[in-house]
Amino acid sequence: MILEVCCGCAGDVWTAAQAGADRVELNAALFLGGLTPSIGAMELARRVDIPIMAMVRPREGGFCYTEAEFATMLADTRALLAAGADGIVFGCLHPDGTVDRERCAAMLEIIGAKESVFSRAIDVTPDWRAALDGLMDLGFTRVLTSGQAATAPAGAATLRAMREYAAGRIQILPGCGVNPGNAAALLAETGCDQLHGSFKTWGLDISATHNPAVSFSGGTCPPEEQYPVTDPTAIRAAAEVLNNRI
Repeated sequence: MILEVCCGCAGDVWTAAQAGADRVELNAALFLGGLTPSIGAMELARRVDIPIMAMVRPREGGFCYTEAEFATMLADTRALLAAGADGIVFGCLHPDGTVDRERCAAMLEIIGAKESVFSRAIDVTPDWRAALDGLMDLGFTRVLTSGQAATAPAGAATLRAMREYAAGRIQILPGCGVNPGNAAALLAETGCDQLHGSFKTWGLDISATHNPAVSFSGGTCPPEEQYPVTDPTAIRAAAEVLNNRI
């Protein structure tokens, strides 16, 4: 049985390894669903002797990327592998939620013999069997999934169906909502031999709390389909204002 821990920084990786994790997934911004970690985090995380999967996701808000975002993914994949990642976790979808096989193939070419993990992007595909067929054809090592449910325990029946459908051609890694209280039952219900969980608690940093008028967070979360982008119209307007003052 393999326990994979989802980590948000190098320190989390060290903690997970010391606590008995068999494998880790290194991310940044876990609150946003996990984004690409820094190269510095990858280099420091590499002090442990268990496999480290590195997330490659350039921004929140879905899995259908612009040309610039996908080029960033390719560059980040090369850099993370050079920094010691044992595998890469990513997902690329078309606007209709189906797997973008062309972009996945381009990522897999860079990953080469290292492990390749299709992310929970599969949980929003319209047909998980068709998605698995595509991933197996492409040669992915593994797929991380909640069984298209809010949590892996809620999706246990689908996770079992996925494992049976895959028939050993791709690993099924149940993840989302996994905790010590449901782990054994989830393994029994799905028949899988590995689990993925973040096992988070809360750290505390009060250094930014001394001025209640200042906040560094974005406030309430936007809808799932929205993500922040630079507004060229606003930049032009601001630049015009500044230029007119010269």
